[in-house]
Amino acid sequence: MNYRFIPSVQEVKASAVREILKFTQGKSIISLAGGLPNEALFPMEAVRSAANRALSGNQRALQYGVTEGLPQLREKLCERMASRKNMHVSPDEMILTTGSQQAIDLLVRVYLEPNDIVLVESPTYLACLQVLQFRGVKIIPVQSDADGMDLADLANKIKQYSPKMVYVVPTFSNPTGNVWSLERRLGLLELCRAKDVLILEDDPYGELRFRTDGGQAQGTANGEDPYPTIFSLDQQTDERIVVYTSTFSKTVAPALRTGWAMGDRRVIQTMTRVKQAADIHSSMLDQQILYELLVAPDFNLDEHITEIRQEYEERMLLMKGLLEGPDWQETNWITPKGGMFFWVELPSGLDADALLKVSVSKGVAFVPGNDFYAAEPKRNRMRLNFTHSSREQIETAMKVLAESIGEFVARS
Repeated sequence: MNYRFIPSVQEVKASAVREILKFTQGKSIISLAGGLPNEALFPMEAVRSAANRALSGNQRALQYGVTEGLPQLREKLCERMASRKNMHVSPDEMILTTGSQQAIDLLVRVYLEPNDIVLVESPTYLACLQVLQFRGVKIIPVQSDADGMDLADLANKIKQYSPKMVYVVPTFSNPTGNVWSLERRLGLLELCRAKDVLILEDDPYGELRFRTDGGQAQGTANGEDPYPTIFSLDQQTDERIVVYTSTFSKTVAPALRTGWAMGDRRVIQTMTRVKQAADIHSSMLDQQILYELLVAPDFNLDEHITEIRQEYEERMLLMKGLLEGPDWQETNWITPKGGMFFWVELPSGLDADALLKVSVSKGVAFVPGNDFYAAEPKRNRMRLNFTHSSREQIETAMKVLAESIGEFVARS
């Protein structure tokens, strides 16, 4: 059979993270590669009880549902987003999706045509780059630093390219872990509204916020989120230019595959029509389990997230302490304020892909950084996950990586 796949499929590269995860399955390799939450922190008993309640005497629990998602869960999410993030929408301005990845895909399908221009951070989330590449859009990187997109470069790129959309991960970004400053968030809003450019704000890690000096939780005096979403900063709610997406994958469990998108009613309705053609609806059983979990009297999601934050911060600090050791003096990195990753700059001239081959042969995997760039990749970057591996594994893996880096430095 001469399979005649469409050209855009041939142009999409396989995800480096997925390929590394596949390679390490069933092997004695310590993986710092995937953005995996820690299984020991999954609320197993609470999910089991929620599943029992969802199925108890309820035959409709296994029936088809509405494409937008379980109405009760959307209502609870609207309440949660209002109280936790100062984001106010009605249920018909929200759609539940199969992970936030599907939300990105649906918006790209309904809003972008081949050769449309999308601006992204440099570097940015590689799975979004895959979606954009498959759609055949032109991806233009914007100069970025620890505070977010450089507003001068953003303004120049908007003027030069007339983009249709900007994609950002402003809070504990993947891969860098950076947090945009309030000035950059407001600047992005102002520049995009002036030129009618849609903003896609991806926020899978926003609730994984670490503590500051003295062990106090980060936040303002009145308990507000110190890193307000770009969506919440947009005051023109009748003409929204931000579509926001997030997920339960990092706070509850990835296997439940439930994310959501919030935006202008017209955008959500259009995404819904395309989702009807794609999969009719996401798993209604998973959504009912999540709803039962959110209303359970013996489970508090905020307390659960606090536990996750504390555990992840301890592992981050362990990795930070190892990176501060003498074996890592030739590298540069920024301490994450939340999220799941360290983004490490290796010694000049060291190719992370070559380093990966050596480290895998020694039993340790990570993600090289070049696939996170839309253009002109920096090949001496690596992403390290600190949330999934045990403390002992982190210590062993960092020692192996330091030895591997030392071998390359000695040869140069």
